[in-house]
Amino acid sequence: MTTQPFRRDRFTWLAYFLLAFYGYFLNILGPITPFLKEELNLSYTISSLHFTAFALGILLIGMGGQIIIQRIGRGHALWTGAFGMTITILILLAGKSPFITIGAAFGMGLIGSLILVIVLSGLSDQHGEKRAVAISEANVIASLVSAAAPLMVGWCANLPGGWRLAMGTVAFTPLVLRFGFGKFLTIPQPSDQENTTHNQPLPFMYWVYWTAVVLAVSVEFCMIFWGADYLETNLGVQKAIAAEAVSLFLAGMIVGRLAGSRLVQRFSTHTVTISAILLAGFGFSLFWLTGNANLAMLGMFITGLGVASLYPLILALAIGSAPSNTVKASLRGTLASGAAVLLLPLVLGSLADIFGIWKAFGIIIVLLVGVFLIMIFTIRKSNDLIGEYNEN
Repeated sequence: MTTQPFRRDRFTWLAYFLLAFYGYFLNILGPITPFLKEELNLSYTISSLHFTAFALGILLIGMGGQIIIQRIGRGHALWTGAFGMTITILILLAGKSPFITIGAAFGMGLIGSLILVIVLSGLSDQHGEKRAVAISEANVIASLVSAAAPLMVGWCANLPGGWRLAMGTVAFTPLVLRFGFGKFLTIPQPSDQENTTHNQPLPFMYWVYWTAVVLAVSVEFCMIFWGADYLETNLGVQKAIAAEAVSLFLAGMIVGRLAGSRLVQRFSTHTVTISAILLAGFGFSLFWLTGNANLAMLGMFITGLGVASLYPLILALAIGSAPSNTVKASLRGTLASGAAVLLLPLVLGSLADIFGIWKAFGIIIVLLVGVFLIMIFTIRKSNDLIGEYNEN
């Protein structure tokens, strides 16, 4: 039997570019936070509301986006998300008060996340059994572009227009793509097959893994959102350099995600996950406990290297625990990510206002220990189930 080669058509490339566009602005909020905090004289808590507002938008689209897509269609929803994100970005750039900038961040998450929904579902329907290849490629490209966001903020900080230049120049990407791909592009439509088990409850072990997903994603976005501020405030790193340094964490995630996809083919998912947690713990300890800026930046890279594999591997274990209800399991996995992005950067910011940024970052140790303990529990539970199966 011969397998069809993977083909990247016009929609595939458009999906790759738009997901990269979305990822760029999701990851740029952290590096621009020190600049907004200084310009608008904001506290840590108020500053963190930008990321919280974006995450709230993701959650709302995750819960109700299907209604919008059904009413206006995938094609209109995709371009609404793209151009809507452009408009809300420009509002944020022009904002002179936290009410406007936080509201704009909410709009970016709410309207822009239509891109995420259409890209993932469209690639899945377009490529069928090859969907994993398409979605993996899309995420690698998005990760590469996202890693450039902090660098752009650092490079543009001392240019005319400052950090706004890093956002403004990329904001018009949908306009370029619209002209480049034209209006006659065919957007893949969903198949007629429905998941008949959607209303069935998910098993207990799924929710155990789900909790670990929340904790793991929390580590990731606390580092992305507050890493630059930590380097500047606690280690005296220049603001522009601190913003650029976040790219080290993102670069570590790119390398770690590629490595994790290889390692899991040779070792069990649990083994790779535990190893990744330990690596992330070592990297964060170096970042948090050293007083040397260069070592802290190395720690950021190593932390990213370890954290990178946690989300995809633990989510895969979660979905695998509910093999007859993968659609619902995947949807709840998205909500886990949104909940983490919504809450933990805000919690860390609030703790920083009370105890200082150094002590507040100790919450990441708590999160990593929590993920580690959950994974140990699931390994033992899996071994118990295997033992019961062998006895029977």
